[in-house]
Amino acid sequence: MFNIGFAELILVLLIAFLVVGPKDLPRVARWLGRMVKKARQLMREIKQEVGWDELTQETNSLSSEMKETLREADIRADLKDASRELTGSIDTAKKETAKAIHEAQT
Repeated sequence: MFNIGFAELILVLLIAFLVVGPKDLPRVARWLGRMVKKARQLMREIKQEVGWDELTQETNSLSSEMKETLREADIRADLKDASRELTGSIDTAKKETAKAIHEAQT
């Protein structure tokens, strides 16, 4: 969440120890823990009231549907098949033309 490393955490704890003092540090830590818990609970309630989770699920669903539609609308495979078929027809026509020319010459 805050992307704090171990060294930064030690530095913050050392400063808190110096500012608050060893006697009051556990009390301040408990208070801070309660405040974090209340803040998380408040954020959960706000998300629930606003419908953030539902909006996120709907957005993910729409994204999946769009990807599937794009996959279905992809015509590259059909074009490759048509290209192979056309190439085969051209090759067949060339062979027949060459055979007809050869027969006409003989």
